[in-house]
Amino acid sequence: MLDDLKLDTVDYLPTYDEQRTEPSVLPSMFPNLLVNGANGIAVGMATSIPPHNLGEVCDALRKVLDEPDVSIDELLELCPGPDFPTGGIICGRAGIRRGYHTGRANITLRARTEIEEATKSGRARIIIKEIPFQQARDRIEERIAALVNEGRIKEISGMRNESDLKEPVRLIIELKRDADPEVVLNQLYQFSPLQDTVSLIFLALVDGKPRTLSFKGLLEEFLRHRATVIRRRTQFLLAKARQRKHTVEGLLLAHANIDEVIRVIRASKTQAEAKTQLMKIECPAPLMERALGADGFAVFQQERGAAESYTLTPVQADAILRMTLGQLVNLEQERLGGEYSELLTEIKEYLRILSDEENIRAVIRDELTELKRKHADARRTEISGEEIGNIDLEDLIVEEPMVVTISHQGYIKRTPASVYRAQRRGGKGLKGARTEEEDPIAHLFAASTHDYLLFFTNKGRVYWQKVYDLPQLSRESRGRAVVNLLNLSEGEKIADCREVRNFDRPGCSLLMATRRGLVKKTALEAYGRPRQGGIIAIKLREGDELVDVVITEPGDEVILATAKGMAIRFKETDARTMGRNSSGVKGVSLGAEDELVGMVVANADDTLLTATLNGYGKRTPFGPGEAPAGPEPADGGSDGGDGAAESVEEVVETAAPEAATADEPEGDETSSNNRYRTQRRGGKGLRDIKTTERNGTVIGIVRVEENDEVIMISARGKIQRIRASEISVIGRNTQGVRIMSLDEADTLAAVVRVPPDAGGGEAAAAPTIEPAADLPEALDETEGTIDNTDDI
Repeated sequence: MLDDLKLDTVDYLPTYDEQRTEPSVLPSMFPNLLVNGANGIAVGMATSIPPHNLGEVCDALRKVLDEPDVSIDELLELCPGPDFPTGGIICGRAGIRRGYHTGRANITLRARTEIEEATKSGRARIIIKEIPFQQARDRIEERIAALVNEGRIKEISGMRNESDLKEPVRLIIELKRDADPEVVLNQLYQFSPLQDTVSLIFLALVDGKPRTLSFKGLLEEFLRHRATVIRRRTQFLLAKARQRKHTVEGLLLAHANIDEVIRVIRASKTQAEAKTQLMKIECPAPLMERALGADGFAVFQQERGAAESYTLTPVQADAILRMTLGQLVNLEQERLGGEYSELLTEIKEYLRILSDEENIRAVIRDELTELKRKHADARRTEISGEEIGNIDLEDLIVEEPMVVTISHQGYIKRTPASVYRAQRRGGKGLKGARTEEEDPIAHLFAASTHDYLLFFTNKGRVYWQKVYDLPQLSRESRGRAVVNLLNLSEGEKIADCREVRNFDRPGCSLLMATRRGLVKKTALEAYGRPRQGGIIAIKLREGDELVDVVITEPGDEVILATAKGMAIRFKETDARTMGRNSSGVKGVSLGAEDELVGMVVANADDTLLTATLNGYGKRTPFGPGEAPAGPEPADGGSDGGDGAAESVEEVVETAAPEAATADEPEGDETSSNNRYRTQRRGGKGLRDIKTTERNGTVIGIVRVEENDEVIMISARGKIQRIRASEISVIGRNTQGVRIMSLDEADTLAAVVRVPPDAGGGEAAAAPTIEPAADLPEALDETEGTIDNTDDI
């Protein structure tokens, strides 16, 4: 930083008391503001430049030298961001990029930690190895201890400091049994100095005026400053070399004509007289050429001009008078000759550097290369791809599958799916909720704690809620009133619920079905802006209510099921996209006293599980479907936009003839009985299951895979979790088998799919089987299976 300070490289200014002078800026070989960082506050402005890696900055400077038009993004490839001496992890590159482009931004710096997974004791550990820049290890330790004592972080059981000379930072945080280390770590980031925000304010004095610069601007200003330093240094060295060359020329001339020089000095009475007499000595040109050499004499002639003889200058005469007798030896003469040659070389090099600006840039480039070779070290601060600002509450909550239940009277709760161990079909299940006779369970959903839940009400409105905001209660708990969570109007009840993680999924839509068999499709993104008071999801006709909602993608097909055991399959494109405030179009024609009970998205590789009121059910393959025959269903001419109700009557009149066919005759032995063929919407559909006195009416349908599990709940609150593979795969026009044994006067209320990754712990691998051998229904299952075989 101080190199070349005495070579007239920078200007000097008076100090505050004007007694001395000080440099206005240091002639540093590297941009000190970037490499070592800078912080300062003035009136109305502040500087906050974090430290950077010396080697990376040198590479960036050379890139600007080689390619003046280089972009900042290209410089970021060489110097990806700040490099703090204490290490740590910078979260994300967006803040760095914004700061390097605009000169102002904030970045998040985190401590470097390591999680040691739980051992046999069931306890995990968090090891802190590096801390954010300018944070003290002891202060962090004190802050964590205070958080534990205050109860803000409850999962920490102990902490110890194992720091030493080998590892300057090593804090061990012991967690309680079964504590989630990721959640605890996020809490530490949120509440302790393990996470810090670093400001990037590239404010610097440029020509005495404060300016906010980009990263490239800082590099360019340094290069401009460095070029000025090298130019002034070279000019200073050139003047000094020329001055010394001039002196050496006089000394060499004295050696060449030493006898005459000694005679003049001895004859003079004073030094002044001797100096005057020496300046009168004429030195022939051949003698001067012999003393300076051919190259030196050529340069001499360029400076003094061609002449037959030359005289000494006052400076040369003074130098001769200061010579000692020891300097008259031949060895000294040879040394002067070598020095003269070196001076000529140096002067030539200085003139070459000053002859072209590119030569000065080459000197800077060489200096940066040597600087990097000698002093650069490896980057210490890691830059991760995780973009964060303020930590969302989700990051402090464990993501896990939950079972959400809602009773008829509107009591809601969530319970971890893992508490329901897998059983065999036909069992009695576990106690899942404390209910009363007049308040059975109405709805059951499975979702992650981080999902959004869209609550669709019977009045056609939709409300938003995060799963983790729902009350988490035990299996036996009744729950809490949903009116305390959602702003429901009088008489408004939850009709269906769908979990959504991302509302911007391209092409995705919400398809809604009503009790009277109407369907309406609206783009999913239309529901992506949560409002506390909810919004209209579908405009219902008088006496109708919303029953089911599914999320569809382009190319999907859906199946609607009725209480009387009918089902219809059609393409989602048959229902055109409408606005939220519209009624929809006819999806299925209902028979007398029939109603719609459910809707699912079909998948050729999965099966449709149909459950009935008395605890019976069966699985039937969806099948690949077929291209539907008949004319396209009419939509009635409504535009479907917000505020426009759909005309349903016209749809009924123009429904496709094939779609309105009656169901297949029982005992059909064709392969079509093992699949659901694709039809046009608006028809009666096909027979899905026999709704006999034994079975009761259909209460719900669900799409399942072979490895899925199913949770069922009765009206009196009993819950059972079984594997989907335990339920027989049989044809459509059959009665099914018993899937849950119900107490007298109890009925099946809901059934929901639980995917394999939804947890369940060891129970999923080795289920606790509660056999139903003591139940009279065991014989019914066998009989039901025989009946089904006959039907097929």
